[in-house]
Amino acid sequence: MSTVIHKTPEQLREQRVRLLAEVGMSYEQLRDRAEVYSLSMDELDVWRTIEGIDYLLDGDRRGDFEARRVSGRVR
Repeated sequence: MSTVIHKTPEQLREQRVRLLAEVGMSYEQLRDRAEVYSLSMDELDVWRTIEGIDYLLDGDRRGDFEARRVSGRVR
């Protein structure tokens, strides 16, 4: 049997902030290191969790608001 965890968008945003603080990086730093396969296993776990949080918060759009704005993907 599967376990389902329900979180509000605010709880997801708070978790995202805590995860970034845990690895001591900004979203951009973590993303850039992920792109060049330069993350430790713990950092990779954080990156994958943040990708999942961003998916839940933004549908299939990933990343922060600024990255979406610059790429023209803000609705």
